[in-house]
Amino acid sequence: MGGQTEYAFHFMKEKIISGTFKPSQKLTEIELAKMVGVSRNTIKKALMMLERENLVEVKSNKGAIIKSFSFEEIINYLEIREVLEGLVARSAARNIGDGDIEKLEEFLREMKTQLQEHRFDEYSRLNREFHNVIYSASKNTEAVAMIYTIKTQLNQLHYRTILVPGRTRDSYEEHERILEAIKAGKEKAAEDAIKEHVANVRRTIVENYFILA
Repeated sequence: MGGQTEYAFHFMKEKIISGTFKPSQKLTEIELAKMVGVSRNTIKKALMMLERENLVEVKSNKGAIIKSFSFEEIINYLEIREVLEGLVARSAARNIGDGDIEKLEEFLREMKTQLQEHRFDEYSRLNREFHNVIYSASKNTEAVAMIYTIKTQLNQLHYRTILVPGRTRDSYEEHERILEAIKAGKEKAAEDAIKEHVANVRRTIVENYFILA
């Protein structure tokens, strides 16, 4: 993958995940080339990569359309993620080292501080880092790769769940239970705790979909 293609790919991916590019929005190669500052051929290659990640739909002579997921698709993806996260948490509880435990504890302390100061953007960043430590500790790399794909596709919607009153505090308490189980090496408890966490994310989206979408 060439440097310019990689740059264009990451540039557009960030725009999709951040919500700058909206679901169902149409973009042409000419517009994208001017925006990114690369050739149309480079944009074409980058769009093919984004299509493989299910973030855009590319149609011949019609440019690209930002992928839009139906309510049913979103719920299905979250149900799949719940199962995958359980497998990963089991593996992490079995294999995690003291250094990663310390990282989880530090992230959780920082999450509490950001929650108290109502800095929800920073809380979300730390939340992602917390989960990344668990992923890196897991030996089930295939499940982790699938989780990253799902999270990338639904990141914008998932991020907005922090706007739902009470959700961030509930999230913090869920992470406490996840850490407790993983630290104790209790595989089933870790699986149950993280599956409950993802299930609650799904429930929040279901109950507030028309506000969040």
